[in-house]
Amino acid sequence: MGRPRPPVADWLAYLGEIGYGEIYRRATGHAAIPEEVAPPVAVPEPSPADAGREEALAELAGRVAVCTACVLSETRNRTVFGTGPLGARLMVIGEGPGAEEDRQGLPFVGRAGELLTKILLAIGLTREEVYIANIVKCRPPGNRAPEPAEVAACIGYLERQIEIIRPTLLVALGKTAAQVLLGTNGSLAELRGPWYEYRGVPLKVTYHPAALLRNPALKRPTWEDMQEVRDRLARDSRQPEEES
Repeated sequence: MGRPRPPVADWLAYLGEIGYGEIYRRATGHAAIPEEVAPPVAVPEPSPADAGREEALAELAGRVAVCTACVLSETRNRTVFGTGPLGARLMVIGEGPGAEEDRQGLPFVGRAGELLTKILLAIGLTREEVYIANIVKCRPPGNRAPEPAEVAACIGYLERQIEIIRPTLLVALGKTAAQVLLGTNGSLAELRGPWYEYRGVPLKVTYHPAALLRNPALKRPTWEDMQEVRDRLARDSRQPEEES
């Protein structure tokens, strides 16, 4: 049985906190919030077969914790491996840890993390149902973008995380994550919109929550992107049942 669906009023409150004071319609004519608001996405129960994957994830986290493959290891306080359940159907990927993440060793725990939590709630997911990771596992000094050599030293960890977690969908948060995963120098405005694939997993590009804090006008396009993520998760979760 899925978890109870929160009342519509609660979802509208979340949207209001994110910055959507009005309910509007897409250009296609589909309501931004359909009658069934943000249907819950089922997370599979762990099985005995998952034990090996849990072990593999723990072993990978141990390798990251002692990694010195690039210069970021010299200035970090803690590595930030990632958090979320083994059965997560959605995996969101940011650029790298900030100051608060570096202090706590957890991804997205600052103001941008609070906003990410609200965005996920608005599409019917709690943070605990989503796997959250970054391109690099150590904080770049001054929160600068990671250098190509730093990305090259770290990307293998993310690739292995994706292999172990086996998410249904990926979301790249921000320009750096999108450019790295898609192997392009395109702007975020150019990369938003289409569905892509990364290592065989469908990928959607949207703005980083930190950008939304700086520019509230980006909240609306981000909500458009996340509705597509919500709808695809819901559609994909129904397909096995419909085909049986």
